[in-house]
Amino acid sequence: MTAETEGRGAAEEFRTGYRLGIQPLGDLAALIEQTTGVDVAVLEAGLDQHGLTMRDPARDAVFIGVARTRNPMRQRSTLAHELAHVLFGDWADDHDGDWSERTHAERRADAFARHLLLPVDGVAQFVADQPVTPATLSNIVQRFLASPAMAAIQLCEGGHIDAATKDHWRESTTPQLAARFGWSDQYASLQAESDHTRAPQRLLARAVAGYAESVVSVQTIATLRGIPAGQAEAELRAAGIAAPTQRISWTDADDLPDVDVDLAELDHDLGAPDGADGNRTRDREGR
Repeated sequence: MTAETEGRGAAEEFRTGYRLGIQPLGDLAALIEQTTGVDVAVLEAGLDQHGLTMRDPARDAVFIGVARTRNPMRQRSTLAHELAHVLFGDWADDHDGDWSERTHAERRADAFARHLLLPVDGVAQFVADQPVTPATLSNIVQRFLASPAMAAIQLCEGGHIDAATKDHWRESTTPQLAARFGWSDQYASLQAESDHTRAPQRLLARAVAGYAESVVSVQTIATLRGIPAGQAEAELRAAGIAAPTQRISWTDADDLPDVDVDLAELDHDLGAPDGADGNRTRDREGR
């Protein structure tokens, strides 16, 4: 079975299994976390680093990390690509061999990402037998939030354009289409959303619960979110979440136990003649 066939079949199975239909997908990080239970984070990374999948075999825990970027379509395709590695268990691949060639697993993950984000049937329904023009390409990119290259391939896959048009349209960029067809402001919003770090939702939820129990500091939550501690505390307070004041009973004077102090000997010493105290002291020292 080819990588394309495997990838498309897995993408269709994923959509069917989670009742996603053939419509565009929304927040992909949240979707992955809610459907698979895999933690997803958006991280600071180098220019050439887009995403990775890690697995802790001892705890059977899986983590997906993607880079923050000004290219939101690439970030979404990376998330979908890494999801494929999770579903196929590709972390077992030791990557031996020629790194200059894309492996079967990588090509399969590429196919999965394309069909997950842009199902052929969804594109066909969107086109609905209308003439396919560059404006159509722009509308598909804008609606499905996938790259022009992906959209061109899927249009050709569905028989809506020929191979020559596909190759030409694959060279288009999202900023070019957005500027030409009037949705640059939306694209700027998408860029702002993809260009900040993001903690795994379950991890952050546990940290907030810990804060509400006074076992996690607000600085921990701020660090996870990459924001100032004051901002994190203000947002938590606005949401009605505050760390309870811890009352330590022994610091309250009213809760201290009564102590019976016998001052008789002190009174006796204070009332004694001068020198008596000193004599008594010397007697004690001589014993």
